[in-house]
Order: sequence, then structure tokens, then C-alpha cells
Amino acid sequence: MIRKNPFEFQPATVVVNDSVTGEAITKKQERAFLEFAKDDKHFSRHYDGIYILFKTGFRISEFVGLTLAYLDMKNCKISVNHQLQRKRNMEYIIEDTKTSKGTREIPMTDDVYQCFQHIIANRPRPKTEPVIDGRCGFLYLDKDGKPVVALHWEHYFKHICQKYNSIYKVQMPKVTPHVCRHTFCFNMAKSGMNPRTLQYLMGHSDIGVTLNTYTHLGFEDAQEELKRVANSEQ
Repeated sequence: MIRKNPFEFQPATVVVNDSVTGEAITKKQERAFLEFAKDDKHFSRHYDGIYILFKTGFRISEFVGLTLAYLDMKNCKISVNHQLQRKRNMEYIIEDTKTSKGTREIPMTDDVYQCFQHIIANRPRPKTEPVIDGRCGFLYLDKDGKPVVALHWEHYFKHICQKYNSIYKVQMPKVTPHVCRHTFCFNMAKSGMNPRTLQYLMGHSDIGVTLNTYTHLGFEDAQEELKRVANSEQ
């Protein structure tokens, strides 16, 4: 006989929700990573994509699934309603977005717009456009003319980190496309963005995941926010 229910506790007291903030890097590290990628002769070809990942909070599967048809360059708008995956048998498939809130339209900032312009201008023109579940015009293609997938970008980031750390004494922590997403989320929270707006941009189905980002803000952040509110009331 068990006298006391061993599961009689609040999950939050034993499970730490670090799904957003645990992997974010600092703004200084982000700048260093971007500058290194931009200036490197080999990795500069990936710079625009890396910059977009840091500045939009895309899931990498959403980013690689983007096609020309989903970029509204006239209205500076990105439509997200699917993701591209490659299965273990190397089959390419289109899936729905990860969450119910994943379907969204993301505004392009001026710098993100310029990156997309550069990607489009330098996009290879294969003899035969790959078509995956009725979609074509993928932004990045590999040497075989097939869409670049998440694993490609994981390798790009890994090699950039390795080269960076082989040169500089102050080491760069592990940076991945998912770290870019965490970093964007944390930076937006720290800048004072409305949680509901940030939830929309991130495509979080649960506002709790977004709000968890705000729990890592400190005294200085609170001080700045109070000053901002006070000034707006004057």
C-alpha cells in the first residue's frame, strides 16, 4: 500500500521550462558570429540566410520550405504555412507547420528584405525546378539541384563555429539554427515587445512558452520598462 501519492506535486516545481531561453546567445556573440560569416570567403555565401534566421525567429524547417511564391516583396511580407522535411529514406515532403499558430505572415524589416533580395538575385536556375508536393521555387538548392534542408544548415553553422574557435581565443558557444530562433525570441522580449505579438511571430501555440522568455529579464529590464511607461504618460 502506498500511503502518499508520489505524483502529488506541481510539475513546474520539478520540470524547468527552458524551451526558449536556454540556448540564446548574447548580442555581442550574435554580432561576432554574423560578422565572421559575412567576412569569411567560404561562409559568406550563407550570410543572408543566417542573418534572416537571427532576425525572424523562423523554425529552420519553415525557412528551408520557403519558395518564391511565399515572399511578397512588394508588401514586405513572408507567408508561412508549411515546412519542408527530408525523411531518412531521403524522400522530401511538405508538412503543416509545427503548431496550430504556425501559419502566420511575418513582416520583413528593411535589412531582412535586402537579404531576401540578395538570395533571390543569386538563386541558381536549374534546368529543371524541383517540385515537392506541388511546390517549387525553393530559395536554396544543393549541388544536385534539390532543395537544401535543415541538415545542410546544421552543418554550415557547425563548420562556422569550428573555424571561428580555431582562430579566436574567446570561444563561440554552440550556435545552430534553433539557437538563432531562441536568440531572436529573447532579444524581442528584452526589447519590450508585447508577449502576444511575440507569440504570433514565433508561431507558439501556447503563450506560456513565449512568456517563459520574459521570466529571464532582470532589474535593469524592469527599470527601463518603468521609465518607458512613465515617459509615455507624460
